[in-house]
Amino acid sequence: MTASALPASDVPGTPDDPAGTGDPGREPGTRLRHELRAVHALVHRDLLRLSAQRVHTALMLIQPVLYLFVLGGGLAALIPGSALGVGYQAYLFPGMLIMTVQAPAIVVGIRLITDRQSGYLRELLMAPVSRPTLLLGSCAGGTLVSTVQGAVLLGLAGAVGLPYDPLLLALLLAALVLASFTVTALSLLLAVSLDRPEIFQMLLGLVMMPLLFLSGGFFPTQNLPGWAHLLTVLNPLAYGVDLLRRCIALRVPDQATTAGIEWFGRQPPLLLEGGLLLAGGVLALLWAARRFGRPA
Repeated sequence: MTASALPASDVPGTPDDPAGTGDPGREPGTRLRHELRAVHALVHRDLLRLSAQRVHTALMLIQPVLYLFVLGGGLAALIPGSALGVGYQAYLFPGMLIMTVQAPAIVVGIRLITDRQSGYLRELLMAPVSRPTLLLGSCAGGTLVSTVQGAVLLGLAGAVGLPYDPLLLALLLAALVLASFTVTALSLLLAVSLDRPEIFQMLLGLVMMPLLFLSGGFFPTQNLPGWAHLLTVLNPLAYGVDLLRRCIALRVPDQATTAGIEWFGRQPPLLLEGGLLLAGGVLALLWAARRFGRPA
């Protein structure tokens, strides 16, 4: 049967079916299901990797735990609580939560580069889904894995004097999701802009530790010089740390610490800080998707 003998709706490229699918009524819904299945598959892959690499996951948790109890315990006797508003370990806890979610979020960017070098990414790109969908799946998987690891450290809240209040834990978990998403999106943005994992890791070594120290996770930032204070205001990790501290102060007023991020001498509203953290992650992911969506 020739194309002229087919119904108009079955001919590729006709006004009734410009995409040439043969079923214009169901094609958008089918495409959406394919995209969602791709995201689910990538998230499932990351969860399988998390469950299979238990030793690696445990090693990633050792550093923040050591900082919290060894560094925090050692400096607690030297830094008076009156200077921070709380004991030093309680002050350090939000910073260690951010450090915990940061590590697996960065691994997502490294994995994207190594997948590109090994040819695995090319195989993924052959799937009948869009490139931004693949990036979204990687971001969703990295965010979930980072949040799970942060939730494990969140179980140590009682060791630093925080109550196991369900609402407090829910607020802290929500803040961890926001921070994990933003750091994962930024990691992917950097990864799609580079083609060698060595350069990626070198840049992270130059950038991530200063960002941690300028986040307020280790010490108050009020007495920093003006240029460093400006970097703090622009630092996404600082908003994550401040959001966690303010969630703690919201439920446990006697655990309120010294002021964190300040704009012209005043703290921004709590919801605005969370909104800015979310907006930063969304913009980074959109920018990464635009770069990643260009044909190679």
